[in-house]
Amino acid sequence: MTVRSELGESGAVVRRLIATAGPAVDAIAAVVAERRIDFVMVAARGTSDHAAIYAQYVLGERNGLAVGLAAPSLASIYGRGPRLDRALVIGISQSGRSPDVVGVIEDGRRQGAATVAITNDPESPLAAAAGTVVGLEAGPELAVAATKTYVAELTVVALLSEALRRAGVGVGSGAGDRSGVGAGSGAVRPATTDGSADLAALPATLDTIVADDSSIAAVAGRWIGLGRCAVLARGYQYATAREWALKLKEIAGVAADPYSAADFEHGPIAMIGSGFPVLAIATDGPALAGMADLIGRLRDLGADLLVASDSAEIRALVRDALTIPSGTPEWLAPIASIVPCQLFAYHLALAEGRDPEAPPNLRKVTLTR
Repeated sequence: MTVRSELGESGAVVRRLIATAGPAVDAIAAVVAERRIDFVMVAARGTSDHAAIYAQYVLGERNGLAVGLAAPSLASIYGRGPRLDRALVIGISQSGRSPDVVGVIEDGRRQGAATVAITNDPESPLAAAAGTVVGLEAGPELAVAATKTYVAELTVVALLSEALRRAGVGVGSGAGDRSGVGAGSGAVRPATTDGSADLAALPATLDTIVADDSSIAAVAGRWIGLGRCAVLARGYQYATAREWALKLKEIAGVAADPYSAADFEHGPIAMIGSGFPVLAIATDGPALAGMADLIGRLRDLGADLLVASDSAEIRALVRDALTIPSGTPEWLAPIASIVPCQLFAYHLALAEGRDPEAPPNLRKVTLTR
């Protein structure tokens, strides 16, 4: 099956990116440092939009950059976009063919902004529009639902964050230190740390997850009949909640509604009652304690819980869990965490008798304007 084979390539894709993407991300980092850029605008649609959410966290927390998500319709429908001349403008698209995403990059370039395309097609319109291109190195992705290209998009963003840190962006010694461009006035940034070893460990972690396929399939088989659910996470893993929910919709036909755990407690938790399905991602980091408290509360309310976690204690709170190998640092955890979630959606579709290769009403490339 194409979806399963492409999921199995995730580790190899990350290995290729680590080996090849360095010159491109270093060039971007040099421009950001030279121009003292402290704002990033990211344009994306669909799955790639969730890579943009990851960028908000990793470039904000590790590099001190304010990251906004573009509203492509401002240019494509209303004919007027925001001021971008002082920004780094990034377009993320597997195909590189979505006209409205291309339009944001073109607008940024007209204004003199530094522009970047992250795409699996270096000959695409998006690549042609951007000043710098970072290829996803994923090879052909034939399945309609994006899997390995999403992993690749996250990896490029992580590699960019590490390149920015090498260039001093986000690295400072104290309050008011602007040696790390983008640190912000009065911001205190952590000392330089080398994330290359953590990145280098990722492919083996992904291979381990894919090898656990049979246990993930067994869990999915116990969730037949899942017609609706809430999907929760917080912090870095909010992007994972969004993407897991999308894969459940695309592949398994589940009406999955993603939330930040904090937003969920501001209203949607009112719908929870006995047997209501809730899926959650909870991994090591500052958000873990709050997620543990919420999972315990949902359990007490009678929710039917499935948790993806690298914590044995969290997994022990629920009947069903997807194991994420421990040891991946928080800033890279979304790259490891999404793979078992993608596999769960794939195996749930099979268990339900759905064809994960041919989701209804979908095309591989959607040309929104």
